[in-house]
Amino acid sequence: MRTIKLQIPDEVDLKELDFSMIIASKLYEDGKLSSGQAAKVAGLSKRTFIELLGRYGVSVFSTSLSDLKSDIANA
Repeated sequence: MRTIKLQIPDEVDLKELDFSMIIASKLYEDGKLSSGQAAKVAGLSKRTFIELLGRYGVSVFSTSLSDLKSDIANA
């Protein structure tokens, strides 16, 4: 795992969890990370990560048509 150091202006009122969730949820939304991987990036359990996604404007459900067809076939 890589560590990235960023400098954020003091005027930006972000808690560490908010920043981690913003990064992790965007990577999850873009399909770069699975929910489990994104949860690890955010330092949360997978369940907690999924429960918090909505607060960051990300749906736990895929919008991909192929994912939907796959989910229907597996149901």
